[in-house]
Amino acid sequence: MIPESQIGKNIKALRLSQQQTLEALAAKAGITKGYLSKVENSDKAPPVSTLLVIAKALGVTMSQLLGEDNPPVRCSVVKKSERKLMARNGTVFGYSFETLAHHYFNKKMEPYILTIPAASKESAIFQHEGEEMMLVVEGTMLFYHGGEEYIVETGDCVYFDSSIPHYGLAADNRDVKCVMVIYVP
Repeated sequence: MIPESQIGKNIKALRLSQQQTLEALAAKAGITKGYLSKVENSDKAPPVSTLLVIAKALGVTMSQLLGEDNPPVRCSVVKKSERKLMARNGTVFGYSFETLAHHYFNKKMEPYILTIPAASKESAIFQHEGEEMMLVVEGTMLFYHGGEEYIVETGDCVYFDSSIPHYGLAADNRDVKCVMVIYVP
């Protein structure tokens, strides 16, 4: 498991190695200086969509942001036992993400196993540049995109413009597991 407290430290180290101020990186990422400072100094990592924006602003990959210095490969196989958990326990939305391609350097897409806990009754609203795809592999998700609500069941796939506000909740008393792929141009 990647310690969430390490992610903020990695961001700060990358920012400092590039001799960027908090203000400069925050402006590039489209977030506030205060929020970036909290990310760098917190024990909890922000949502993956925010990490993607920060990685892009730093000119690094998510793998580099997570502190995974891997040599370039043309094909990456991540065994189930090698997945890294980015837990979100204790937050309002409780999502967790398992990495699926952290061995691949300079990838254009970020694939994860997303788990939405059954107990979640509310969620942060996500919005970021790019596109996303989620394939529900377990459970039923209520998916909100813009002003629309969709019921996405096991085996169903949703592909969407991620610049429109979106989030998902468990539709019943079961966790929802999705294969999620995020693309940020």
